[in-house]
Amino acid sequence: MSTRQAQQEILLKKGNSCTARQSHSKNVNGKPESLSPEEQLEEACWNGLIQELIPELYIHPGKDKTLYLWQVKEFNSFLELDLSEEIPETKDSYLSIDPYAFMKGRLMS
Repeated sequence: MSTRQAQQEILLKKGNSCTARQSHSKNVNGKPESLSPEEQLEEACWNGLIQELIPELYIHPGKDKTLYLWQVKEFNSFLELDLSEEIPETKDSYLSIDPYAFMKGRLMS
């Protein structure tokens, strides 16, 4: 009996108060980097700080499992985070929370 791996999609709206709770990052020389708020948010996601930035977010796949960030997609008004235990399986666009994938799936059915 095979079990399905845990996968999670998260959409983060750019420019809201929750995603603005971040500190300025520093480069290797200790000087502040001139990153836009969106770039700082993406950097924080890749550095594993998303749970600290938004503690209300529930990222817990179950006992003895860990979700890893596999992809961050940038759109006009939001970032989409794809998390999975292992290499992600192909997502069903009909079940996705990505509005672009969802609408494409709805139009094709």
